Amino acid sequence: MKVLIVEDSERLREALRTGLAAAGLAVDVACDGRAALPYLDAGDYDVIVLDLMMPQLDGRGLLAEIRRRRLAARVLVLSALDAVGERVGALDAGADDYLVKPFSFDELRARVLAMARRHPGQPQPVLRHRGLEIDTARRTAAGPQGTLGLTPKEYALLEELVRHPGRVYSRPQLFERLYASDSEASDKVIEVLMSTLRTKLARGGLEDLIETRRGFGYVAR
Repeated sequence: MKVLIVEDSERLREALRTGLAAAGLAVDVACDGRAALPYLDAGDYDVIVLDLMMPQLDGRGLLAEIRRRRLAARVLVLSALDAVGERVGALDAGADDYLVKPFSFDELRARVLAMARRHPGQPQPVLRHRGLEIDTARRTAAGPQGTLGLTPKEYALLEELVRHPGRVYSRPQLFERLYASDSEASDKVIEVLMSTLRTKLARGGLEDLIETRRGFGYVAR
């Protein structure tokens, strides 16, 4: 899951980045709407967390641009403006949710994850594939031999593949989905994640779930 945070408070922006990254999400950040535009050009985000009151291009202006482009990203508005009219205005303008500052980080994380789960054609929170069961609400995975005990990044990698069985992902494509744009890691980290994930899948009775197609990438069979 990829998330873009657009927030002019550096302290809040970095706190949200750290917290959501710890949950296994790939998180990019921008300090205002104008700085966010290049990210919209280059990235494919599941959720955009958007402050309303910002310099340069404000949240309302960026929201209008997001909807003008018909981007699939869900938008969670963060604002200190708590009047009913403000909330209704943002929702009418195309926001999917609205959270008033100050807020609980646990609530924000739960809302972001819930929004990211709303994929077309997948209304249920549980994914099942060849004996694997993924609970996207609890972010857990289990096989015939029980719970797999995945790290956040291993979980994110497995969910991405299982959501699109039969689709071949190259190593750079998976890296883009799992890591922030400014990550200092190499895309070779995907090989390490794949190795540990396969070990846990094998222990869970799912050793043949992910296939490597030499020269192309990885696919959930």
